[in-house]
Amino acid sequence: MNKRYLIVTVTLLFLIIFSGRAQQVVSYTLEDIIARAKNQSPAALNADTRRENNYWIYKLYQSDYNPQLNLEGTLPSYSQAFNSVEQPDGTIEFREVRQNYADLELGLRQVIGPTGGTISVNSSSSRFDNFLATGNENQTRWNGVPVNVRLIQPIFAYNRYKWDRKIEPKLYEESKREYVEEMEQISGRVTQMFFSFLVAQVNLDIATKNLLNSEAILQIEQGRYNIGTTYEDKLLQVELQVLEARQGVAQARLDMESSSLQLKSYIGLNESTALNLVLPSEIPDFQVRVEDAIEYAFQNRSDAIKFDRERLQAQAVVAQARGQRFQMNLNASYGYNKADLMWSDIYSNPNTQALVNLTINVPILDWGRNKARMSMAKANQKLTEFEIDQEIITFEQTIFTKVRNFIMLKDQLEISKTSDLVADKRYEISFRRYQSGNVTITDLGIAQQDKDTNRRRYVESLKDFWTAYYELRELTLYDFEAKELLYTPEMGFSED
Repeated sequence: MNKRYLIVTVTLLFLIIFSGRAQQVVSYTLEDIIARAKNQSPAALNADTRRENNYWIYKLYQSDYNPQLNLEGTLPSYSQAFNSVEQPDGTIEFREVRQNYADLELGLRQVIGPTGGTISVNSSSSRFDNFLATGNENQTRWNGVPVNVRLIQPIFAYNRYKWDRKIEPKLYEESKREYVEEMEQISGRVTQMFFSFLVAQVNLDIATKNLLNSEAILQIEQGRYNIGTTYEDKLLQVELQVLEARQGVAQARLDMESSSLQLKSYIGLNESTALNLVLPSEIPDFQVRVEDAIEYAFQNRSDAIKFDRERLQAQAVVAQARGQRFQMNLNASYGYNKADLMWSDIYSNPNTQALVNLTINVPILDWGRNKARMSMAKANQKLTEFEIDQEIITFEQTIFTKVRNFIMLKDQLEISKTSDLVADKRYEISFRRYQSGNVTITDLGIAQQDKDTNRRRYVESLKDFWTAYYELRELTLYDFEAKELLYTPEMGFSED
């Protein structure tokens, strides 16, 4: 009875452990793996963080053109010391000083984008305290500017705001398209991992079936050997095949564990979860024209924006070099000002305050410095134009090659799929004929090798096709199957 209870207990424990492990097995299709990688993989999170960062860089640029309200000043500036004071006769006297100075200014500043200048409206007040004042001397004095309008305008200088208005929107647009491209890169990367695991999974399945078939063949040969219808060398050959099949199962299991760990690490899946990948059964049926792919690529890819942006940046460098030839600045201000003993009195009948000055800095003799600076900027612009033209040619050639490769892989996939079915059917027939004694073990081995080879070749063809499929999506940002754009200008980071 004790032995019976022990057997029942062990059986129940085995079933519980097996059931627990079975619950951890999760099946994934290619679409499931890609969706998870885009949402939860570290690569996707990094791409999303870069997109958010680029969004705030763009918002920072936009804020330069909005009014800025600033409060600045010194609160307080206290000093106690003996200072040297020059007397009317030229001698020096050391006088004790114990005083405090404080000032505040509130200003509303606005950039003038088309000219590169700034205009501001300001109001300020300052207080001076002399703590050594005696008798009828006033200890505190006030000075104030109730209102003041200032203009700072560089003339013939490089206007950063003008060029930023041309370049920064393109940089932001480029970053949004790069984000979509990164998502498609993730799709392509995880597709390669998916099929690498799937190849290992298929290899394990092939190795397991081959082991079972080899053991069945060994039983048949053992029976034939016992009745004297076969020779010992054939029996030993089959025994060797069984040993090799067992070794193949062990190696295939090791390869699958390695591929599984790599895939789960990339998509952020728990290591204790067992994966079961489903072989894609349907192949998207659509046609791709090279002309259409090139058109979509120049319409959607970040490279098309990058080409224009690099040209503008080269032009901006030339403009900056031109603006450094000489410096001229116009500073003008107009407002009201008054000093008094009471703070409230500085706003009563203030005096007019006006200032206009034009500063210039023109090099008379610079030994060719400006000429060299301009020539270098123009040479770099010319080089940039040449490099962009070469990149456009390479870009078009890459798309042409990828489209032709995709079409070829699609045709090759159909052939490998048919070959897999034919080789599998041939092996089944050869195995039945071997059981009846009409096929030699050598011919059966050849049929088995063809079956395994064509099965692996079919899975590899699937891998090449789907990898090329997502490469095509990444290059054009267009879904040829659904006939829709993968990117629209409305896409971007949301603050919500």
